[in-house]
Formats: sequence, structure tokens, C-alpha cells
Amino acid sequence: MKILLAVDGSENSTRAANFVAKLAKSLATPAQIILLHADVPLLAGVKEALGTQGTLDYHADNSRYALKDARAVLGDAGLEFEARAVVEDADKAIVEIAANDAVDLVVMGSRGRSALRGFLLGSTATKVIAQAGVPVTVVR
Repeated sequence: MKILLAVDGSENSTRAANFVAKLAKSLATPAQIILLHADVPLLAGVKEALGTQGTLDYHADNSRYALKDARAVLGDAGLEFEARAVVEDADKAIVEIAANDAVDLVVMGSRGRSALRGFLLGSTATKVIAQAGVPVTVVR
């Protein structure tokens, strides 16, 4: 089974990582796990102010932070995984990687907004569920 675990560094992402660790340990064959952080692209003016290296450093720092706890959870469980960091809107990156890498399951955390607020704001989880061609598990 190939699992895409999308994280943003939140407590809910850590819960999602724990879910993936338990799921992977329960499987008869080792799971292939892709650990993903998608950092939102900066506005052009901010990129210009930071410069090329500043922008790269900004995204690298964000990804390092976002992946840290999930890396620890998966590592402590003795699981192998491939960590990826991309600069793209999260929903687009998740759906794209799920399709391109023939993922069987997407797992992600949710901030637990109300259904109405999530609908009005178009939460990442809602967008992924609507667009992904594979099952999506949202952990709260």
C-alpha cells in the first residue's frame, strides 16, 4: 500500500502521522509512505523583497518545521518514508502527487472547522476529497 501523508506542522498533522504509523504497522507488507509538506507560494512582492536565497530559505524553514513531528512519529515507529517539500497550494500538490505516484490512500489532518465554515472557505481537506481519485482519510 502506498500512503501519502500530507502535513502542515499542526497537532492534527501529528495525529495523522500517528494514524499512518498504526495503519502501516498493521499491514502484512511494508507500506510505502510519502510524507509531504506543501508550502504556499509567496506573493511576488514578498519574493522580491526576500530575494532568491531568502525565498528558498523561507520555504526550507517552513518545511523543516512542518515535517519535524511527523518525521519523528514515523521514525519512532521504525517506518521508512520519503519526505518531500514542494512550493504549491496544498490541495493541488496533494492531488497531483496522489495521481502521479499511484497512491492508494491520502491521509491528512483537519483543523476541524464547522461544515458551513469549511464549505464557505473551501478547506484544503474538502478540496482534496473532491478532487482526489483515491480514498482520503481526514484525521481530527
